[in-house]
Amino acid sequence: MRLCTTHPVVRRIWTVELRPEHGGTTLSCLQCSPSAPSVRTAPSQALTHLAAHARHDFLPRHLRTCQCHSHGCRWHPRHRGCSGPVLLVLTRERGGRLWRLADTCAACAAATDHAAVVPDTVLATTSPAASVKRIRQRQRRRAPHGPSEQVRVREMLSYLAAALPARTSAAARLLALQCALRSTSAGKVNIPAGLIRGMRIGSEPSAFTELEAAGWLRSPSGPTQAGISVELLDTAVRMQAPARADRARAANWILRICQMGEIRLLGASPRLLALALAAHPLDETGTSAAEQEVLARMCGIPLQELAPLLDMLVATCFLRSWAHSAVPEDLHWELARRNHLTGSFSGLESGRVT
Repeated sequence: MRLCTTHPVVRRIWTVELRPEHGGTTLSCLQCSPSAPSVRTAPSQALTHLAAHARHDFLPRHLRTCQCHSHGCRWHPRHRGCSGPVLLVLTRERGGRLWRLADTCAACAAATDHAAVVPDTVLATTSPAASVKRIRQRQRRRAPHGPSEQVRVREMLSYLAAALPARTSAAARLLALQCALRSTSAGKVNIPAGLIRGMRIGSEPSAFTELEAAGWLRSPSGPTQAGISVELLDTAVRMQAPARADRARAANWILRICQMGEIRLLGASPRLLALALAAHPLDETGTSAAEQEVLARMCGIPLQELAPLLDMLVATCFLRSWAHSAVPEDLHWELARRNHLTGSFSGLESGRVT
């Protein structure tokens, strides 16, 4: 039964196009006034522009609908139909020349190529000073709770799947995760040498150059014996909330997972997959589930390499088991040490954020 409502219909689809021109890249917004001049921009600023539209056209969650469905689901192949919560989804098309932000149901989001769920924290707006003070007081009183770290890491993996080029290596994605979660509001990040060793990306110098080539960060001096200082160019990541201390707990949770004895000696790809698996919630049976294409996209690995990597994680006892669900596109798995994922972080002092 359709409920009658007096609220006006809000079209929550925003699209920008990046047009290469002499002297740089020009951003053209399909929603802004036709008379508004195009502006020269970097790809990361396109995401900030879309975020501004989403904040301006705010709509309560219970009134939001799947915009993909209203357009005949032309954004993805046919699937089982709209279902699940309505999410804000970022999609990259035409090799990164066109970006779309739209309300999309969970089922359609999973079926859309080059798409990622944008965390609400990325679109957080600046609060008045009094509200900020109250929020910070609540955060200081709040005890750390394990699932929040997992949710933040899963959301950031999903966001980076769309914000970074599809062929970005696993080592570069692990580095991008740490940078995104440890950055200041100005986008400054200091990565100590101990953290680089803990993430086992010291032997992957291309991780820094990959992110620089993608226009995601800038490193004025390059890696040194003490570590590296970088500046994030992705302004959407720099707008995260809540406080930096909450993000630091998620960054330290990543370190703890990657330092587990079962996977610490593996390559970057299996460790990134292990992290993505650990970041998914457990159901009442103690297992987790996700669509295999979503997992592959989050980790930047070809779909055909997913099963061999899962077998590797079973062989090293990180996973107890994995299998396809009744629907072949879905996977479910069981972690070998579930209780290890929610304890307090207690190592790698040199990687802590102060």
